[in-house]
Amino acid sequence: MTVTAAVAFVITWSSGFLIAAFGTVDVSALTLLVWRFVPLAVVLLAVVIATGAARGVTPRELGTQAAIGLFAQFGYCAAVYGAVASGIATGTVALIDAVQPLVVAALVGPILGLRVRGAQWAGLALGALGVALVVHSQFGSSSAPPAAYLLPAAAMVCLVIGTLLQRRSPVRTGMLVTLTVHLTVTAVLLLGIALVTGDLVPPAAPGFWLAVVLAAVFPTLAAYGLYWWLLRRVGITALQALLFLIAPATALAGALLLGEPLTALTVIGFALCGGGVAVVLAGERQERAEATAEEPESSGERRTAQGRTRTARPSNATTSPSCS
Repeated sequence: MTVTAAVAFVITWSSGFLIAAFGTVDVSALTLLVWRFVPLAVVLLAVVIATGAARGVTPRELGTQAAIGLFAQFGYCAAVYGAVASGIATGTVALIDAVQPLVVAALVGPILGLRVRGAQWAGLALGALGVALVVHSQFGSSSAPPAAYLLPAAAMVCLVIGTLLQRRSPVRTGMLVTLTVHLTVTAVLLLGIALVTGDLVPPAAPGFWLAVVLAAVFPTLAAYGLYWWLLRRVGITALQALLFLIAPATALAGALLLGEPLTALTVIGFALCGGGVAVVLAGERQERAEATAEEPESSGERRTAQGRTRTARPSNATTSPSCS
């Protein structure tokens, strides 16, 4: 189930870049984002109220999730759509976004108090090299102004902040409530901005509404939900390694659907990305195996003490949102 979820995560997350490219050809990125989030937020709010899923959730927990959603959903999506709409190739946006794993790996120790092994650093570096090769030919091929390249960088920073906030928080709201809060905060902010800028009224073109539905289902519900579920399931380091596959998948789809270049260098990059992911995941498996072998069954206190010095790995004590 975890492998299937990881594959689905890569595919659905990559689809967000492509949908943004198709959906913003004849309409502003803000208009597409508003109609992607507002109806979905209304539906989820109705479901939460009808099911009582938010029963027992405190204002503090709602505030924490709202702060996470501000960065991981609103900030990330607005910057990505702005970058694609400005003319930056989807593979290039995905490349800059894929730098996130190295940033998180550099911060995971001092911020979360966890250790990242040398083999995991090597895997992350190998994956970064693969990503760079995959989209190397796309740099300089767009008409976007240089300042526009700050947008995908801002998207990466927002997702890093949201991820680290979530990992440091003791809040454990259910997945439905978590998604609802994140989407509602994003919808309210987008709606307010669209009202001020005059980008609220949608076009009547069927293609626009198809893009809205696809964006709501795949990169929003599916990919975003899988992101937090996998964060709980496989740990932060393994999840960041999986993010390296987003750029190759986007570049491949861009070649097939948008006519972006796909060369032998791209194939080599694919292989390096896959190798980097394999190294990191192997390190995670070895870490869990060693931890299991060292922890005596009868000593709960020792297990707790050892767990605090281990590399980021899945455990029942994770601070990720519950998938129940």
